[in-house]
Amino acid sequence: MENKMERAYLSIGTNIGDRRHNLQQAVDMLPLLPEITVAAVSPIYVTEPVGGVIQRNFYNIAAALDTRLTPLELLDWLHVIEQSLHRKRIIHWGPRTIDLDLLYYGRQQIDLPTLQVPHPQIPHRRFVLQPMLDVTGDDPRMHRDVQQLIANTDDHHWIKQLGRGLNFDGPEGN
Repeated sequence: MENKMERAYLSIGTNIGDRRHNLQQAVDMLPLLPEITVAAVSPIYVTEPVGGVIQRNFYNIAAALDTRLTPLELLDWLHVIEQSLHRKRIIHWGPRTIDLDLLYYGRQQIDLPTLQVPHPQIPHRRFVLQPMLDVTGDDPRMHRDVQQLIANTDDHHWIKQLGRGLNFDGPEGN
């Protein structure tokens, strides 16, 4: 039996090296598996680091995917992309070349040692919520949920949109 297509949402961030290039590479690698179609990518946001580690500002985006991978298969692929882009996990909430987080996988709730969906930090991270708003327009329920989370977040770190996003034409080449 073939897995049904599910909508998944990712948060992608970077603050080491050529940040725009790092984000572009991550987005370009996502659909290298035929079970993944990138449906939407948000504009890039420059964001203040959270967690108390003094470091360079982050570039953050959100991506909406349609996938036939299971949540754990998708997580494995995200880790492959991070390793390919030389992700190092040295300091908790510290600098990174690339960070891909699975935020939502359909309407599923998953609580495993290696994966929690929805991601538990979503309500506390404007750098996740603001880009998410940009990629949920075709999902009115999710869009309303994200608007509500933004209205109620306890995160007051600054975030600003860059003038342009990545080179992304959408799944149909639009």
